[in-house]
Amino acid sequence: MKKQLNITWDGVHDSTGYMFSLAKALSCAVKNSPYSDFAEDIVATSGFAFRMWVAADLCPSSTSIWGFDGQKQWVENGGLTCEYVGRYWGQEGIEEAKRKEAIENIKKSIDSGIPAVSWDIGVPEWGLITGYEDETQTLFVQQININEPTLMPYEMLGKRELPILSVLTITGKSDKKQADILQDTIKLAKTHLVGGEWCDNAKGLDAYPALIRHFEAEDSEFASCWQMEYLLGTYGALKYYAWKYFEKMEQSEELAEIYKEVYKSWQEAFEIKKEQDTTKKEVKQKLTALLKSAHDNEKKAVEFMKK
Repeated sequence: MKKQLNITWDGVHDSTGYMFSLAKALSCAVKNSPYSDFAEDIVATSGFAFRMWVAADLCPSSTSIWGFDGQKQWVENGGLTCEYVGRYWGQEGIEEAKRKEAIENIKKSIDSGIPAVSWDIGVPEWGLITGYEDETQTLFVQQININEPTLMPYEMLGKRELPILSVLTITGKSDKKQADILQDTIKLAKTHLVGGEWCDNAKGLDAYPALIRHFEAEDSEFASCWQMEYLLGTYGALKYYAWKYFEKMEQSEELAEIYKEVYKSWQEAFEIKKEQDTTKKEVKQKLTALLKSAHDNEKKAVEFMKK
């Protein structure tokens, strides 16, 4: 049997072009489902609009070192239902069984018209699985950086450059009330921002000093590196979704206004990093000021969330 969905990244708001690939893939999958009205909200209600991870050397892989098993709980926080299959380091003994389970979930999802969200399907990022063909044992995959599908053998699922299996499929929506989704989203955001979720790198609010120190240091090579652009773009694009979700939920006088300013600071910092010479002192000072402003605002957001 063969089935392929016609999916593109069009219509997913990505203000920097570097939006965190899991959040972008999740939003796109939901957008191309019967639950498309959840497509923007889910980036915030799953908590990903608030998650930040920064390694000391700004390695991009820091965005992929966290508890993958949280995905099902986090996505279902936003009022959707889903299935999740994961297989990680040191679990080679269950590799084949988990891969087969994931492929069955993928096929059921595609048969229902919804692409699956999967780790490392061409580049070591999240992307979408948009089709399958049993006769050739082939998956159709949509990498985060291209709009055209490519092919991947069933047997390569979870066995590419970073051989971890992580496949999430949307199965429906729950009867969870919007007010409960909002309160639980605030709890998720607060938990991450204060460092309550596992990660070996700086996370939540601690991500700010981990970035700022490279602009304050006179001789930091990381102030002008591509990794800095990647991280500013990855997290900056997510702040838009926090702002828009709280605005939609009529939190305008508190969290929406705060996150509007947070988003503006990150977006401007990204644009400066991309377009200006960050070896210059005055440019680094502007970037420092923008990130400190965003940091101060997110600290205000946490204090509000604690209430």
